[in-house]
Amino acid sequence: MITWLSENLGTIVISLVLLAIVAGIILSIWRDKKKGKSSCGCNCGHCAMSGTCHQAAGSKKTASNRK
Repeated sequence: MITWLSENLGTIVISLVLLAIVAGIILSIWRDKKKGKSSCGCNCGHCAMSGTCHQAAGSKKTASNRK
């Protein structure tokens, strides 16, 4: 067991570092979403959903309004 660990120590360390980085990114996205921050980059002019994403609360389109 110790021989296997010593032979694969580099792979184990790199894997743990990458796992920590990915976990940090996911945690950051989760916290931003919880705070209401957008993850889209706020360049709505080039977004396919730009007409529906940032509308006023009373003017959102519903299925009955689309007729």
